[in-house]
Amino acid sequence: QVQLVESGGGLVQAGGSLRLSCAASRSIFNINRMAWYRQGQGHQRDLVADISSDGTTNYGDSVKGRFSISRDSAKNTVYLQMNGLKPEDTAVYYCHALLRSSAGWDNYWGQGTQVSVSS
Repeated sequence: QVQLVESGGGLVQAGGSLRLSCAASRSIFNINRMAWYRQGQGHQRDLVADISSDGTTNYGDSVKGRFSISRDSAKNTVYLQMNGLKPEDTAVYYCHALLRSSAGWDNYWGQGTQVSVSS
Protein backbone atom coordinates (compact mmCIF):
# COMPACT_ATOMS: atom_id res chain seq x y z
CA GLN A 1 0.00 0.00 0.00
CA VAL A 2 0.95 3.65 -0.37
CA GLN A 3 -0.48 6.87 1.02
CA LEU A 4 -0.20 10.02 -1.07
CA VAL A 5 -0.29 13.57 0.26
CA GLU A 6 -0.50 16.52 -2.10
CA SER A 7 0.59 20.06 -1.29
CA GLY A 8 1.38 23.31 -3.05
CA GLY A 9 -2.01 24.36 -4.29
CA GLY A 10 -3.35 27.87 -3.90
CA LEU A 11 -4.62 30.98 -5.62
CA VAL A 12 -2.54 32.54 -8.38
CA GLN A 13 -3.10 35.11 -11.11
CA ALA A 14 -3.21 34.09 -14.74
CA GLY A 15 0.28 33.73 -16.14
CA GLY A 16 1.69 32.73 -12.77
CA SER A 17 3.31 29.51 -11.61
CA LEU A 18 2.80 26.90 -8.92
CA ARG A 19 4.60 23.70 -8.01
CA LEU A 20 2.58 20.83 -6.63
CA SER A 21 4.18 18.08 -4.58
CA CYS A 22 2.97 14.55 -3.95
CA ALA A 23 4.70 12.84 -1.05
CA ALA A 24 4.42 9.05 -0.91
CA SER A 25 4.54 6.99 2.27
CA ARG A 26 6.97 4.50 0.75
CA SER A 27 9.65 4.34 -1.88
CA ILE A 28 8.43 5.34 -5.32
CA PHE A 29 11.34 3.64 -7.05
CA ASN A 30 9.28 0.59 -7.96
CA ILE A 31 5.92 2.29 -8.43
CA ASN A 32 5.06 1.61 -12.04
CA ARG A 33 3.40 4.91 -12.80
CA MET A 34 2.64 8.11 -10.96
CA ALA A 35 0.37 10.78 -12.29
CA TRP A 36 -1.48 14.01 -11.69
CA TYR A 37 -5.16 14.29 -12.55
CA ARG A 38 -7.48 17.24 -12.14
CA GLN A 39 -11.18 17.74 -11.76
CA GLY A 40 -12.86 21.07 -12.31
CA GLN A 41 -16.30 21.80 -10.95
CA GLY A 42 -18.86 19.98 -13.06
CA HIS A 43 -16.19 18.17 -15.05
CA GLN A 44 -14.80 14.65 -15.08
CA ARG A 45 -11.40 13.83 -13.67
CA ASP A 46 -8.80 14.16 -16.45
CA LEU A 47 -5.17 13.19 -16.78
CA VAL A 48 -2.76 16.11 -16.53
CA ALA A 49 0.56 14.28 -16.68
CA ASP A 50 2.13 10.97 -15.80
CA ILE A 51 5.61 9.55 -15.32
CA SER A 52 6.62 5.92 -15.51
CA SER A 53 9.25 4.14 -13.44
CA ASP A 54 11.68 4.48 -16.36
CA GLY A 55 11.14 8.24 -16.45
CA THR A 56 8.91 8.35 -19.52
CA THR A 57 6.46 11.25 -19.32
CA ASN A 58 3.12 11.95 -20.91
CA TYR A 59 0.99 15.11 -20.88
CA GLY A 60 -2.56 16.09 -21.56
CA ASP A 61 -2.91 18.24 -24.68
CA SER A 62 -4.10 21.29 -22.76
CA VAL A 63 -0.95 21.48 -20.60
CA LYS A 64 1.79 20.51 -23.04
CA GLY A 65 4.58 23.07 -23.05
CA ARG A 66 3.37 24.65 -19.79
CA PHE A 67 3.46 21.87 -17.17
CA SER A 68 6.29 19.53 -16.26
CA ILE A 69 6.16 16.37 -14.15
CA SER A 70 9.19 14.99 -12.36
CA ARG A 71 10.02 12.51 -9.63
CA ASP A 72 12.63 12.46 -6.87
CA SER A 73 13.06 8.90 -5.67
CA ALA A 74 15.33 9.98 -2.83
CA LYS A 75 12.47 12.06 -1.40
CA ASN A 76 9.65 9.71 -2.46
CA THR A 77 8.02 12.71 -4.10
CA VAL A 78 6.52 13.57 -7.46
CA TYR A 79 6.24 17.17 -8.58
CA LEU A 80 4.10 19.06 -11.04
CA GLN A 81 5.59 22.38 -12.12
CA MET A 82 2.85 24.53 -13.61
CA ASN A 83 3.81 27.62 -15.60
CA GLY A 84 1.70 29.99 -17.64
CA LEU A 85 -1.39 29.17 -15.62
CA LYS A 86 -4.79 29.96 -17.11
CA PRO A 87 -8.20 30.33 -15.46
CA GLU A 88 -9.24 27.06 -17.11
CA ASP A 89 -6.54 25.28 -15.10
CA THR A 90 -8.64 25.89 -11.99
CA ALA A 91 -9.43 22.49 -10.46
CA VAL A 92 -8.69 20.09 -7.66
CA TYR A 93 -5.46 18.31 -8.52
CA TYR A 94 -5.05 14.69 -7.44
CA CYS A 95 -1.96 12.55 -7.23
CA HIS A 96 -2.29 8.94 -8.39
CA ALA A 97 -0.06 5.89 -8.09
CA LEU A 98 -0.34 2.65 -10.02
CA LEU A 99 1.31 -0.29 -8.34
CA ARG A 100 1.65 -3.85 -9.50
CA SER A 101 0.62 -6.41 -6.92
CA SER A 102 0.13 -10.15 -6.82
CA ALA A 103 -3.58 -9.55 -7.46
CA GLY A 104 -3.02 -7.30 -10.45
CA TRP A 105 -2.88 -3.50 -10.48
CA ASP A 106 -3.64 -1.35 -7.45
CA ASN A 107 -4.68 2.29 -7.71
CA TYR A 108 -4.01 4.86 -5.00
CA TRP A 109 -5.23 8.47 -4.79
CA GLY A 110 -4.33 11.44 -2.68
CA GLN A 111 -6.91 13.73 -1.10
CA GLY A 112 -6.41 16.49 -3.66
CA THR A 113 -5.19 20.08 -3.55
CA GLN A 114 -7.11 23.07 -4.90
CA VAL A 115 -5.58 25.24 -7.60
CA SER A 116 -7.41 28.45 -8.44
CA VAL A 117 -6.31 30.79 -11.22
CA SER A 118 -7.81 34.27 -11.40
CA SER A 119 -8.07 36.25 -14.61
